[in-house]
Amino acid sequence: MQAIEIEVKFRVRDLKALEATLSRLGFHCKTPRTFERNILFDTPAHELRNSRQILRVRRYGDRWVLTHKKTTPNDSPEARHKERIETETEVDDGEAVAAIFDALGYTFAFVYEKWRSEWADSEGHCVLDETPIGQYAELEGPKEWIDSTLAALQVEAADVTTLSYGRLFEQWQQQTGSQAQNMTFAEIQPALAR
Repeated sequence: MQAIEIEVKFRVRDLKALEATLSRLGFHCKTPRTFERNILFDTPAHELRNSRQILRVRRYGDRWVLTHKKTTPNDSPEARHKERIETETEVDDGEAVAAIFDALGYTFAFVYEKWRSEWADSEGHCVLDETPIGQYAELEGPKEWIDSTLAALQVEAADVTTLSYGRLFEQWQQQTGSQAQNMTFAEIQPALAR
């Protein structure tokens, strides 16, 4: 299924407090905390990344989801909202899809993991992500709804970002000097414990 995805992210300092606020604002929990592993594929020359596209296989609980995203004419790094064309479908066997991509010349480019819970109201979604580099929330829905929800949650404009988890990971690497190559708990958590 193809759709226009409009979203923003913001850093979360207190996950429990945010959940309580979402509940007070009329959101309900659609999916409880579930482990998610994402594998991005690209050519060795990073052709997809360089053209601002992603090709992803996601394991979310027991489900496998195949996704392709690309920018829309309205999307730019300076925009207040990230806007992408998203084509997504469930697949039976994500490992078989990965093998097919590999045979076609697409290799593992980046792996990122998180624990995710999904909340929704009548207009949009708020997902809460616990990642190896911190906690984030993502609002997805119409631009006006995103802006009014940010205001209701009292999120400061400076805390809002349109960066992907790959870009957030790169910023984290620069800030920490980490040698981790992927945003996985196994790669990052042991290094943080040292």
